[in-house]
Amino acid sequence: MSSRPTAATSTVDHAPTTARPAFVWTALVLVYVLWGSTYLGIRVAVESLPPLASAAMRFAAAAGVLALVLRLRRGRGALRVDRRQLGSAALVGVLLLAGGNGLVVLAESGPAGVALPSGIAALLVATVPLLVVLLRTLGGDRPRLWTFAGVALGFVGLVLLVLPTGGPGSVPVVGALTVVVGATCWSVGSYLSGRIRMPADPFVATVYEMVAGAAALTVLTTVRGELRDFSPAQVTGRSWAALLYLMVAGSLVAFTAYVWLLHHAPISLVATYAYVNPVVAVALGALFAAEPVTTQVLLGGAVIVAGVAVVVSTERPSRSVDRAAREAVRR
Repeated sequence: MSSRPTAATSTVDHAPTTARPAFVWTALVLVYVLWGSTYLGIRVAVESLPPLASAAMRFAAAAGVLALVLRLRRGRGALRVDRRQLGSAALVGVLLLAGGNGLVVLAESGPAGVALPSGIAALLVATVPLLVVLLRTLGGDRPRLWTFAGVALGFVGLVLLVLPTGGPGSVPVVGALTVVVGATCWSVGSYLSGRIRMPADPFVATVYEMVAGAAALTVLTTVRGELRDFSPAQVTGRSWAALLYLMVAGSLVAFTAYVWLLHHAPISLVATYAYVNPVVAVALGALFAAEPVTTQVLLGGAVIVAGVAVVVSTERPSRSVDRAAREAVRR
């Protein structure tokens, strides 16, 4: 999952500094394409890797690399946080990465007819901004009327997408519901990250989130017995390559580009990733994995993306996702 921050998660004003348009659009393309491609990367990785174990390896490796970079650039105290900040980051990491990303990985694993296509997974994860709006409302916030209209429209698309048709290419319901639960975990983690005491630096917070997520995924891997009969010799080269791609492109490069954008581009522009990523994921799944793009997928997906676009465009432009940068390590 691809990992995914949303403009609905924070209430801190954001005034971006000036940057060359070419740099801004380069960073945006990286976020659009790399995060959109992680769903296909997950599908390839779990072809021969245990699903939760692969996710644990991904986040453990990415955490190690990011921690090393911070240590080399900032010195010995780069990762220092207090116990409360550590506990908050760990909680958010478990919700986002073990609950959110882990369930997406599980949904995309398994034989044909059971595994959820990567493009469908991305469309379902796109409902995260809609879920966060509902959590904000329960917490006492009062989003605009058009924001609620966008939420309603998005959930209509969700129903259209997962509605059983009985025909070929219909969406696996169990896998779809698994991703919806994962999106709910991601939304709760996103919501809490702006309301509990987190490490001030998003990169430091991300290190601890990934460590906590990897630890939780390792425990779940053991409970499920994923490694009982596993042998590294069974893993194909393409699965190892996909896992490496997820570590580098999804968890490091795209994340860095996203954090840079938070400080150099209008949030209304940065937030467009929320409805561009699913389109990229569906296109890549169709092109490189022969995933069916049925009328149901096109209709349900279009309605979901339209709902997310309405929510993003009607949120006040001054709302910042600075805190949400901690959630950017995806899927």
